[in-house]
Amino acid sequence: MPPVSVDGYLEAFRRQGRIVVVGASLAGLRAAETLRDEGFTGTLTMIGDEPHEPYDRPPLSKQVLLGKVPPDHTDLPRRRPVDAEWRLGVAATGLDLAAKRVQLSDGDSVEYDRLLITTGVRARPWPRELEAELDGVFVLRTRDDARRLHHRLKAGPRGVLVIGAGFTGSEIASACRERGLSVTVAERGAAPLVGALGGVVGEVAAELHRSHGVDLRCGVQVTGLEGDAAGRVRTAHFSDGTAVEAEAVVVALGATRNTEWLADSGLGAGPRGIACDAGCRAFDVRGIVTDDVFVAGDVARSPHPLFGYQFLSLEHWGNAVAQAEIAAHNMVSASADRRPHLWMPSFWSAQFGVNIKSVGVPPMADQIIVTQGSLAEHRFTAAYGHQGRVIAAVTFDQAKWLDFYEGEIERAAPFPPEFPTVDRRPEGMQPVPAGFPDPSLPSHGPTVTLSGHSPTDRRITFTPRRA
Repeated sequence: MPPVSVDGYLEAFRRQGRIVVVGASLAGLRAAETLRDEGFTGTLTMIGDEPHEPYDRPPLSKQVLLGKVPPDHTDLPRRRPVDAEWRLGVAATGLDLAAKRVQLSDGDSVEYDRLLITTGVRARPWPRELEAELDGVFVLRTRDDARRLHHRLKAGPRGVLVIGAGFTGSEIASACRERGLSVTVAERGAAPLVGALGGVVGEVAAELHRSHGVDLRCGVQVTGLEGDAAGRVRTAHFSDGTAVEAEAVVVALGATRNTEWLADSGLGAGPRGIACDAGCRAFDVRGIVTDDVFVAGDVARSPHPLFGYQFLSLEHWGNAVAQAEIAAHNMVSASADRRPHLWMPSFWSAQFGVNIKSVGVPPMADQIIVTQGSLAEHRFTAAYGHQGRVIAAVTFDQAKWLDFYEGEIERAAPFPPEFPTVDRRPEGMQPVPAGFPDPSLPSHGPTVTLSGHSPTDRRITFTPRRA
């Protein structure tokens, strides 16, 4: 029987292959739609641990908490029918690379020819289990989380404590103040958003909190949560010896990547995510790229040529879409037709009436300069520099400048930027240290994780075979 050509195999795979997507998420849905758009007519199975079909997460900490959008009205719009078998409410518990099989929590398993992992992240819980189980202690990541928290906020608790002032914690605090609730925010860093945008911008964020009536406490940690005899949270104790009364506590300590189910699978997966190449193909633990396992979204970490080929883990809505589309295209394309994932990192947040947007990778920066507007007026554009070039920018209510700075990042423009015709830099403003915390210390603020080589990563030891 004559050998099957590469083109013949690919055509047969497009018609009759089996693709499994683990993660019924934004990335998973957009990948499924792209697979069908690219002509894949084989079997498509979507596996998700939540009982819901893919929904939009950004509204959960904004419109849903304010009661403007019901939690059930956050379904993602469908670009086209995907004709998939949906396995919802069942988690993936293991992966057999050799047998090409995904094990499920209900005892079943699903075989694949190619696999896409889009399992994303989950909210990091309060570390003390008994305290986390107190009535009134919440996290916010899922639609069900948002439903429970909205119900409690609607009831008008006498005090709300938000633990953590990253983007999610700050948005929750903003929603609480808009509801007229008394809010305390505890942040172990020097300022809100300091891990994501640095100390200079963090001070502006701190002013926003305080000017809107938030009791902001920085440089402290919550040492314990105390409940009453009925098991309802009532008091939080701080590392500085103080305490606050709170009938609702929201834990916003960042996210954990959903990779535990891949332990001992042979993939290069761990707390930092799943390592993949620019074409979204996953690496195994030996650093060898696979050709039948792909990864996309928050759980992926991939190299980016604009940022020194650092492996970036991006908790960004736009990145999840762009990477999913690239992964899906590459899964059903010949090697010569595959594309790299080169999406420009970008992020946005709305809090205390201010629209915050960024492009690039601010945590890589060592310097920052305000190029338009005023920090004092909470309306400005700032550029970030690293090793003499522009690598990021952030705007507070000045988003019109972002396209310009995206172009500067792409062309590796020198830092500080000099543009007399467009640059409205306040007179005398010069680059200053960006004020990011020590990257070796725990942080829950960044939405971009720089995950290059870590000496704590597990190594493989090769032992020579004895004769």
